[in-house]
Amino acid sequence: MNLNPPANVIEVQNLTCGYGETVVLQNVSFAVRPREVLFVIGRSGCGKSTLLRCLIGLLKPFQGKVLYFEKDFTAADTNQRREILKSFGVIYQSNALWSSMTLAENVSLPLEEHTSLSAADRDEIVALKLTEVGLAGSGALYPSELSGGMKKRAALARALALDPAIVFFDEPSEGLDPITSRDMDRLILQVRDILGTTMVIVSHQLSSIFRVADRVMVLDRDAKGIIAEGKPSELAAKSSDPRVREFLRQGTNAEERSDGPSVDEKTEALSH
Repeated sequence: MNLNPPANVIEVQNLTCGYGETVVLQNVSFAVRPREVLFVIGRSGCGKSTLLRCLIGLLKPFQGKVLYFEKDFTAADTNQRREILKSFGVIYQSNALWSSMTLAENVSLPLEEHTSLSAADRDEIVALKLTEVGLAGSGALYPSELSGGMKKRAALARALALDPAIVFFDEPSEGLDPITSRDMDRLILQVRDILGTTMVIVSHQLSSIFRVADRVMVLDRDAKGIIAEGKPSELAAKSSDPRVREFLRQGTNAEERSDGPSVDEKTEALSH
């Protein structure tokens, strides 16, 4: 038993990343605490999706480190990387559900890839995960038969299949109506509270930020990094940076209207 668990589940140290010779983020450092709901926000082109790609291993940084539970993911060999990958799940903006597979088959994929469980044991876990996200009895459906909100829940069930300590979300409310978006926010908090899962969420949905986030991290394109961190309400009211106040005050108004606007950013759908 580990009597001294790490204070942080994720540590990013002096991360510089981009594409080709273009640097998008430079010398970025931050940490994420256990059970925290951290939102990564900022205007289009600030590097949110680039950061997410580095965190989940889809993009190799130019320099710097990403550590999970004090283990260096960036420098990990194949076996180490495979073990670290099991510690987090990812929900992609496009949901990335296989259209030719049933919902149950989609959720079972991580279990088939990363465990030696029997088919019966996998089926039992799949049923449990579907129940946890409010989709009990829906395993025989195909993605084409699901509503947008159900697809998000299905993607979350798959992300939770291995009981990860961390779940990454890429625009979890993208394409959802305000009521369904609010339901998704409640589900995120429910999963955090019941399972103790740490959440890192890339989002433009400003009303969700104020409803769900423990902390926000604001990225800026010109700064190539973080320009503010803290509780969204405090940053909206007191940040010394006018860019941060302006961005977040839109969310304050949106929360008062009960359905916040989504600032449009079209990013390439990630594939894990």
